[in-house]
Amino acid sequence: MKRIQVAEKNKLWFTLSLILVTISLGSLFIQGLNFGIDFIGGTIVTMELHAPFEEADARGIVDKFDTGADITYAGDAKTQVIITTKKSLNTEERQALFSGFQEKYNLQAADLLSIDTVNPSIGKEMASNAIIAIVVAVLLMLVYITFRFEFLFGITAVIALVHDLIVVLGVYSIFQIQVNSPFIAAMLTVLGYSIMDTVVVFDRIRENRPKFGKHAYLDLVDTSVTQTIVRSINTSLTTLIAITSLYIFGVPAIKDFALPLMVGIAIGTYSSIFNASALWYTIKEYQFKRHEKAIAK
Repeated sequence: MKRIQVAEKNKLWFTLSLILVTISLGSLFIQGLNFGIDFIGGTIVTMELHAPFEEADARGIVDKFDTGADITYAGDAKTQVIITTKKSLNTEERQALFSGFQEKYNLQAADLLSIDTVNPSIGKEMASNAIIAIVVAVLLMLVYITFRFEFLFGITAVIALVHDLIVVLGVYSIFQIQVNSPFIAAMLTVLGYSIMDTVVVFDRIRENRPKFGKHAYLDLVDTSVTQTIVRSINTSLTTLIAITSLYIFGVPAIKDFALPLMVGIAIGTYSSIFNASALWYTIKEYQFKRHEKAIAK
């Protein structure tokens, strides 16, 4: 296989990443995130309709109370409707909502299965727990890579992880995907896949280090990446095929989880191959040149 020029073309990879990060941060600043009921509170209403329903028919009733409410189905026969709204419906609104379905689908009082209220304080606690979980995961990865390799490997890996998180957040913002409980799982999954590919590349760099000159960082990085890139791409590709199937055939809630995951795994593979190793090379090369200048003085 022809050697891939990762270190030699590091400016190209950094520029591409800078563009992605700029777009993501711009969208986060302009549009922000579409926080769902899990984070900002609201009402969840579940009803048994005794027959499959069209979302458009249910939407005609629900839009009177909240045009932004989510409507999904449940049950083995898909006869149950779940209405999720960010608004805290009062008793009169809840009764009016059920009455609309009761009239259209000839329901009984027992067909109103549940009405759950999500407190905003619970959402704040969930948001803080999500941040803590991600920060702890990143710090533990930094400790692990530093212990297994060296501190510089750990720093460059964490920078690549932050890059991945920003881009995935950008996807949530650009497409206004609701940030709910699956968001935490998606972010942690992206972190796991990204760090896995990064460790593979760094491990090969460590193995190849004795075979190259003491300061032959460019040849070392390009050779190591070339030797591992097929493995990294194949691993991510098989995962992407499975997640793409979920996105194509899944219900809307599954699609909202699958799309950011697809982007996250793809961008995590890219950053592991091109960003982390190229950044390690750039810093090492800078340290070496600085050392040479100090000796020359």
